Amino acid sequence: MSIKKQFLKSKPVCKVTFSLKGEEVENADKVQLVGDFNEWNVKEAIDLKKFKNGTFKTTLDLDTEKEYQFKYLIDNERWENDGEADKYVNNGVSAEDNFVVAL
Repeated sequence: MSIKKQFLKSKPVCKVTFSLKGEEVENADKVQLVGDFNEWNVKEAIDLKKFKNGTFKTTLDLDTEKEYQFKYLIDNERWENDGEADKYVNNGVSAEDNFVVAL
């Protein structure tokens, strides 16, 4: 799992790339990103593109000086966290944590 941040000098936006290797998601067919940036709406989950080597990847433009909680949804049935996240917070619903990218 990997989170890469590229801050833009021209505006208060950061290009954040989320990527997962195929073996990290047990060679899943589909990986989606759900979080604060889409109001945790699974129907509006962001699809990660699957590459020939099995890696899944997407890039979002996110406002700087904010924090965004998120999780990955694997094959529409399993939630996965990201070990590369900036921090972890309780999700307020169960004993599980959400992962946070801070900009």
